[in-house]
Amino acid sequence: MYTSPHLRVVRERIQINNEPISEQLFTKYLFEVWDRLSSIGDGSKPVYFRFLTLVAFHAFIQERVETAVIECGIGGEYDSTNLFVSPTVTAVTALSIDHVGMLGDTIDQIAWHKAGIFKRGALAFTTPQPEPAMRVLQERAKEKDVNLQVVEPNAQIASGQIKIGLAGNFQQSNASLAVEVSKAHLRQLGHGNLVESSLESENGMPREFKQGLQLVKWPGRCDMRHDRRNGVTWCLDGGHTLESIEVSGQWFADEARKAQKIDVGDIDKTQHQRILIFNQQERDARALAAALFKTLSIVLGPKPFTHAIFTTNITFKETGYKPDLVSVNSNGDDIKVMRVQNELARVWNELDGDAQTMVTATIEEAIEEVRRISMKANARHDKDLMCFITGSLHLVGGALEVLESTGVS
Repeated sequence: MYTSPHLRVVRERIQINNEPISEQLFTKYLFEVWDRLSSIGDGSKPVYFRFLTLVAFHAFIQERVETAVIECGIGGEYDSTNLFVSPTVTAVTALSIDHVGMLGDTIDQIAWHKAGIFKRGALAFTTPQPEPAMRVLQERAKEKDVNLQVVEPNAQIASGQIKIGLAGNFQQSNASLAVEVSKAHLRQLGHGNLVESSLESENGMPREFKQGLQLVKWPGRCDMRHDRRNGVTWCLDGGHTLESIEVSGQWFADEARKAQKIDVGDIDKTQHQRILIFNQQERDARALAAALFKTLSIVLGPKPFTHAIFTTNITFKETGYKPDLVSVNSNGDDIKVMRVQNELARVWNELDGDAQTMVTATIEEAIEEVRRISMKANARHDKDLMCFITGSLHLVGGALEVLESTGVS
């Protein structure tokens, strides 16, 4: 599998048999590509994502993988991953407004780019989309002579008969799409009889598919970690678009309501300890913070957090960024003066003047602050608190690095 971005180490992007390739193999294939490019033309190299794409494809060829799942980086039509003439199957997941500088600022413009992966002779699948997006996907499928199928939620998945290893209701749509894509791919490889016989014996779902759905894990996506020593439940989920931050917020709100036994009809009469750690360095952070507040307020009441901490994506106080987590796209001067973080704190104060807001220079300091708050709460015999870490995936990855370095797994 080739996917992006990575959370903690760059090798996560290139996986074989569900594991990131080893440091040895990654180094070997990276320098083979580097040396080959250095020896031709003027020796110039492609940009980061394109270079890693070459490394991934080179690794897959050398390791003789039988099947590769390739995720586009940005869009589809002009994405560096989109060079396969005859894929077995293509798929478009739920669309949202993102990468507007490259893809356009309307859902139909973005759909046009996404449909660029459709290929004549290859089945194409998508989930239900907003009408403008669906219209464009269908038009482009017709232009390319592609059979586009819309995948509705699988009945066994939607009913909970099949439990998914990933939290969040939105994963039901992703899982349903994955099931249909996998069936189509196996049929294209000549394993149709195997799939059909499994379908008959397992009420429409191969046993292996059920096992895969139940065991799937994806760190940093609707991810909960329990810190017994400090009495903190850490809830982590990246959300970098308006749509994804609302879905992420809904997941946390539901988990907080269940864990803290908040009756929907009797919202938050007693103030539960909940803390937000947030950053989004590149996109419209103000709009994302406001969307998150609105979503959480619906379930948790007008004061969803007792504390809100806004941090940079720098990992550690002493050593700074872990090398794999450096984002060269960020404005260095903005980070030094914490311009975005101070603006976010100001916005949150406007939304909820009772929440205690603060700004930290590193993720490590933000987590330390949560633990200090928890110690005070424990001294008062308050219930365990919940901390929601969301926004940038660089933030989520850095937070996992800090948490696991302090024994939280």
